[in-house]
Amino acid sequence: MNAIAPLATKAVAVDIEGINLSYGTNHVLKNVNLAIRPGEFFAFLGPSGCGKTTLLRLIAGFNQADTGQVRIGGQDISTLPPWKRDVGMVFQSYALWPHMTVRKNVAFGLEERGVARAEIERRVGVALDLVGLGHLGDRRPSQLSGGQQQRVAVARTVAVEPKVLLLDEPLSNLDAKLRVQVRRELRDLQQRLGLTTIFVTHDQEEANTICDRIAVMNEGIVQQVGTPMELYERPANLFVANFLGTANILEGKVIGSGTERAFEVKGGAKLPIPGDVAVPTGAKLVFRPQHATLGAAGAAHAGQVALPGKIAHREFLGSSMRYGVTIGETEVSVDLPFQSGGDLHEVAAPVSLSLSPRTALWLER
Repeated sequence: MNAIAPLATKAVAVDIEGINLSYGTNHVLKNVNLAIRPGEFFAFLGPSGCGKTTLLRLIAGFNQADTGQVRIGGQDISTLPPWKRDVGMVFQSYALWPHMTVRKNVAFGLEERGVARAEIERRVGVALDLVGLGHLGDRRPSQLSGGQQQRVAVARTVAVEPKVLLLDEPLSNLDAKLRVQVRRELRDLQQRLGLTTIFVTHDQEEANTICDRIAVMNEGIVQQVGTPMELYERPANLFVANFLGTANILEGKVIGSGTERAFEVKGGAKLPIPGDVAVPTGAKLVFRPQHATLGAAGAAHAGQVALPGKIAHREFLGSSMRYGVTIGETEVSVDLPFQSGGDLHEVAAPVSLSLSPRTALWLER
């Protein structure tokens, strides 16, 4: 099989510096600075309205920044029109021509660029083979499944041999099972091509499973950049902790000093603070459901600190049991491995929640 040779050598960096963008009085992007590495699968992740799609469209040339610069491979493209930026974008709606065959859809961008017919045929064939649709070239989009339509949209973009591939929530129109399959195919294709790829999503699971690094965004601001594990284990603030997985957040205040310090949770329960653990003023205690354990009331595990609580409810999740535990005035979640025949904590039973101070986080905002 032939390959689209230039793609394997086109991995470029994308640098975004000092980007601000407003629509009237609405400041949508606020001093965005990102350095995306050559060949990286990078995600813009955040809730609806956080500015992630606006930023992607700005890279593509469909939006214009008020200030700042976008560079691809070291070249400032900020003032170039979309068709001169050498990027390819897969839209959320796929944007396929319904009256054209699959092959004609993939060829469309090449024809618009005036590519020679023989070269168009070669690239279309290679692109369709790459996404596993070489045998469906004569069908129309209405004759394809949602996953197949998504692959056609990717093939059409790949065929023009862009320097950067932009994906705007390309999996949102697929059902849950198909999303899992297609996201793996996207990751495999990206690795085979070596293309720098930027992926927009509001789904943290999608970003975690296929991306090298993630920029978490909220209200037009990049909150933190890191690998999925870095963001999960060491969130920079409460927003990132909440958005990346389930986070328990306990409000309270530090009382005492020295070896007598403790974190008094809202409602009265006290958590001893080891002397070598720094707690910023006004910080909240944050921990993941799997970082805590439960035992009989008054019990504490070696090397851990304990809080008294009561079981509010429990949920069977298959491989684990999720307990809702009331600590003071706050309910937290604790996930324990489920074992057939094992003892369960009953609703309303008093328990001791044990937590390692090494896995707990103290976040100010």
